[in-house]
Amino acid sequence: MVQIAPWKKIAILLVCLAGLFFALPNVLPASVRDSLPEWMPQKTVNLGLDLRGGAHLLYAVDVESVFDERTEMMRQDLRSALRKEQLSARSFSLDESGISFSVRDEADLPAVRKLIRRNYPEIVIEEDGDRLKLVFDQASEKRIFDQTISQSIEIVRRRIDELGTTEPVIQRQGEDRILVQAPGADAQSLKAVIGTTAKLTFHLLSESGAGGMTLPDADTGAMIRIEKESLITGDMLDDAYPTDQQGQVAIGFRLNSVGSRRFCEVTRTHIGKPFAIVLDEEILSAPVIQSAICGGQGVITGNFNYGSANDLATLLRAGALPAPMHVVEERSVGPSLGADSIEAGKMASIVGLVGVLVFMAVTYSLFGIFANIALVFNMALLFALLSLLQATLTLPGIAGIVLTVGMAVDANVLVFERIREELAQGRNALASIDAGYKHAMSTIIDSNLTTLIAAFILFSFGTGPVKGFAVTLGLGIMTSMFSAIMVTRLLIVMWLDEKKGRKSKELPI
Repeated sequence: MVQIAPWKKIAILLVCLAGLFFALPNVLPASVRDSLPEWMPQKTVNLGLDLRGGAHLLYAVDVESVFDERTEMMRQDLRSALRKEQLSARSFSLDESGISFSVRDEADLPAVRKLIRRNYPEIVIEEDGDRLKLVFDQASEKRIFDQTISQSIEIVRRRIDELGTTEPVIQRQGEDRILVQAPGADAQSLKAVIGTTAKLTFHLLSESGAGGMTLPDADTGAMIRIEKESLITGDMLDDAYPTDQQGQVAIGFRLNSVGSRRFCEVTRTHIGKPFAIVLDEEILSAPVIQSAICGGQGVITGNFNYGSANDLATLLRAGALPAPMHVVEERSVGPSLGADSIEAGKMASIVGLVGVLVFMAVTYSLFGIFANIALVFNMALLFALLSLLQATLTLPGIAGIVLTVGMAVDANVLVFERIREELAQGRNALASIDAGYKHAMSTIIDSNLTTLIAAFILFSFGTGPVKGFAVTLGLGIMTSMFSAIMVTRLLIVMWLDEKKGRKSKELPI
């Protein structure tokens, strides 16, 4: 245990130097980091919401609107299918649980059932005489529910990523809620980007005045009647960006291959007719189609400034939310509160570190100083890993670091006490050190392994700050094992070689 191969010594030293090198940006001012050459590390530990300040938002997702929309689409599709098969049906109605309608001729009931089961396998048919009620089965309801929440989380994540927010926390909470924590973000601007459904559709204006739907013009508020069926939808967009249109700010868009083909067909067959561009049930503009547009690109005009055009383009690029969301809880953490937390965390870490350093030096003399040197490298390795992984440091994460400081010297305490026992029994320095490391190793591994398992469980099942604590604790255990077992032992071996103390029965411990 006392002998260390030369290549191992070099490897240990290289790891320690790498730790110092990659941890260095965390102690440098931002101005100095920006001036560093490209080959040098520049990543620092990300600060969480409680340290940096930012926005905490809890959203409720209106999943019922998705069921309403799907039910309405199914009603339209079913009426068309029944008409095509020349099956008579009447008195269609919608409620919160499904579609109801009556079959005029009871002789058509078997054919109607067959059509429904063929086209809508996820639907359960409830019969009451000639009246049928169609409802989603439980498995389909759960699938649609979970799919809506998952899609909402993904869209929210894309929108926040577009804003450049670092390490946001976006996760499901409860059955129909989404938690958003964005360090460094402003709550109002974040809500403006997240909460907008951004459902973009293109419709022809209704010529007959019957049917269709009436929506307000975004600029004038005038009500305009448009066809209910959308010809182009936002999921056909490839890109959206602010642009200039005859001296006015506008939004340019580019469609995918399907949208380009559809847009070309629609504009070719409806030249001279107005074409409404609808966003979240408001008509942004209704230009007259002058000619066929077959390049897959176009411009949306409206009452935009550059900021609003950029925000809307961001929303359109990220995609539309599958369901409306509304804020049920909002908290803002100010930068000053975060700064206070950082200072308190620094003070706690410094006090804990100094206390451990003094205790080890007083209790174990020179060997305690070796353990202290290893502890410094341990902290450097921990911050280097946090920086490289771009982990988010929270206030509980600082608590994990403080705990790591104590645990880092725990292994050395076990080894040093065992060495004292061996010296008390009359063994020489070399034999005592060898026995100390050999007999204490199983205890060190067991204690650290059980703590690592606990950290893994906290990370797997915890959320937010709990994960932050688990990350720093888990990484701290791994770095402290390396520093306590490898670095301290290397220093002791180097001291023994220098002092020729292998045959001595006295050690500075």
